[in-house]
Amino acid sequence: MFDKLDKIKPVYDWVYKVILVVCKLLLIADILITTLSVLGRYVPFIPDPSWSEEVVLTLMSYMAVLSAALAIRRGAHIKMTAFDRYLPKGALKVLDLLADLMVLAFAVIMLVVGTDYASTIGSKGTYVSMPSVSRIWMYLPVPVAGAAMILFELETIYAHIKSIVLKTEYMAGAVEDKNDEVNEALKKAAQEDARRAGKDGDKK
Repeated sequence: MFDKLDKIKPVYDWVYKVILVVCKLLLIADILITTLSVLGRYVPFIPDPSWSEEVVLTLMSYMAVLSAALAIRRGAHIKMTAFDRYLPKGALKVLDLLADLMVLAFAVIMLVVGTDYASTIGSKGTYVSMPSVSRIWMYLPVPVAGAAMILFELETIYAHIKSIVLKTEYMAGAVEDKNDEVNEALKKAAQEDARRAGKDGDKK
């Protein structure tokens, strides 16, 4: 069963990369618009668009919540690990699974409530600087991020269940896909450091 489900992993890898590229593009757009706005205040021939602040805030909203979804797959969210060393591995896996189930519930709330807000409050207003643009775009990041979080949480929960059933170590989806060349370079660097340390010890 796990072998069949593992075949879906490339789809998750592709979605992860797409969202990562989108976040990078949003960051670049934020930097460019902010730079244009700042320069426009001090350089006469450079325009200072009135819509810059609202657009930058909207793009930042998308980038922030989508980045949070990416962090779920990488297992990069802040967590308390002070008692992890004192707990049995089995209990720790169960607690991690419970935590991810709670995050999944929160993501569902984001999707449902966020969609409701975007389709009601958001659709009734417009941007102050752009009266022709619906304010729905400002509320849309919440349900979009909720959908992305649900997607990655399902993969994470599956990985937890797999590690519990097969009694293996849990690895976050994106962490398993580390670049082989980078790993090889790190190994060589560590071996070189160990070799130099050995030589220094011999000299002493």
